[in-house]
Amino acid sequence: MTTSSYVEPSPAAPPEESTSAPDRPRIVPRRHLGRWASAAVALLVFAMVLNSVVRNDAFQWAVVGHYFTTSAVLDGLLLTVWLTAAVMVLGFLLGTVLATMRLSANPVLRTLSWGYVWIFRSTPLLVQLLFWFNIGTLYPTLGIGIPFGPEFITVKTVNLFGPTLTALIGLTLHETAYAAEVVRGGILSVDSGQTLAAQALGLSRRRTLRRIVVPQAMRSIVPTAGNMLIGTLKGTSIVSVLAVHDLLYSAQLIYNQTYQVIPLLMVATLWYIAVTSVLSVGQYYVERHYARGDSRTLPPTPLRRLRGRFDVVRARLSRVTAADAHPKTGRGR
Repeated sequence: MTTSSYVEPSPAAPPEESTSAPDRPRIVPRRHLGRWASAAVALLVFAMVLNSVVRNDAFQWAVVGHYFTTSAVLDGLLLTVWLTAAVMVLGFLLGTVLATMRLSANPVLRTLSWGYVWIFRSTPLLVQLLFWFNIGTLYPTLGIGIPFGPEFITVKTVNLFGPTLTALIGLTLHETAYAAEVVRGGILSVDSGQTLAAQALGLSRRRTLRRIVVPQAMRSIVPTAGNMLIGTLKGTSIVSVLAVHDLLYSAQLIYNQTYQVIPLLMVATLWYIAVTSVLSVGQYYVERHYARGDSRTLPPTPLRRLRGRFDVVRARLSRVTAADAHPKTGRGR
């Protein structure tokens, strides 16, 4: 008879731990081949155009640099900027009055405002400037006195309307017609329920207009007004036909003596581009200011975008530096 003893089985050895992490699904971004191809073609065309302009000796860039900051050109630039600012301020002041007349319940005021806008928008600007330049033919003298009676003060229009004043009057009256429509459209863009709610709260009409209607109307007025400002800046070049010493006329006076037409035209073009760029930046931030309170999320400014990209690059560099300073060690078996 044999006896057997029970032998306790040894515990199973634990499975060997895998040193490699399990595979995880990886998100592959979509390939925008058409977008990259079109961008490459556009950059190639831009580089070809830029190369043709920079390396073209006919532009005479040395002459452009010589006349770019001369006193005659800077004086013309100063007059152009002053004329643009004066026309925009006076034009929108008178345009606001016309817009108020157009929205009035008085049929006479509405008709007069509509007639003014109709006449000055239907007539070319050059024709208006030439008309005001020759106003002395129709009215040799202007006087103040009693209608159908004696005049107390009389002045000759030849001594009163010089080229600069004529340009200012002509541009302002022309700009007023368009500014009136811009202001009227901005006011009409505000929902009428805003005004009714303000009246229900007991706000006065003036305070309703100043605190509720105008801030909301500016969202529609500012973009169009900015375009008008840039258009007026470039439109002042037409006053050169009246011998007003603006930027373009100053360049014309120089190339009429030196016969260097292209370089002087490039001087005027570069100054127009520089001033327009500054005005565009100002318009961008003014639009952002009046867009506050809207339901839309404002896009970041270019400076914030640049700062955000810099922060992303700095965070990536920090992670790479930290990984190099503390390398991962594999686990032994």
